[in-house]
Amino acid sequence: MSSHELGRWVPARPEDLAVMFAKADFPWWIAGGYAIEMAVGRELRPHGDLDVLVLRRDQTLVRDMLSDWDMHVADPPGVGWLRPWRSGEALEQPLHDIWCRRTPEAPWSVQLMLDEAEGAHWVSRRTRRVRLPLERVGRTSPTGIPYLAPEVQLFYKAKATRDKDETDFEAVLPLLDEPQRVWLSDSIAVTSPDHPWRQRLGPIDRT
Repeated sequence: MSSHELGRWVPARPEDLAVMFAKADFPWWIAGGYAIEMAVGRELRPHGDLDVLVLRRDQTLVRDMLSDWDMHVADPPGVGWLRPWRSGEALEQPLHDIWCRRTPEAPWSVQLMLDEAEGAHWVSRRTRRVRLPLERVGRTSPTGIPYLAPEVQLFYKAKATRDKDETDFEAVLPLLDEPQRVWLSDSIAVTSPDHPWRQRLGPIDRT
């Protein structure tokens, strides 16, 4: 089933989400293409949705905060099937992709993504070998909106690159410092050792 058959999208803006999450007492980050745009400080392309990343351990807090929203989880992920995410239900791996809208009649506006954590470390849902201290996972925009660090977002985009992912990579590449490039190259190597982005990240100084 295509996303079109699942209903239309009118994505919220990062500013809208910041208002919705203003009272959140858990970490969250704008993700996807908007995160890359916030890193480079300009618009790059149109967006079909708005992604926000939260930690799986905080899912109950998110569900309670959006208790009056209509929320559906992709189960199984990547197949095109959605089912309601009921209040009080704990989503276990591999479930991580949740579509959100204000009412059943409204268009989808937010795509909520769950990721893993161990203590003070973020852990990729794709492999536990890729991780970072939580304080390095995000950045904050000049307007105070948290967003996913570009190297983390690019790691996720590297799985199956599309034209829009290439656009995002080229835009943010000049802004990555050496530690960011090292982490991104090493992280991509865990799942895709021959990925072309690794060469384009340039020679890595490990001295």
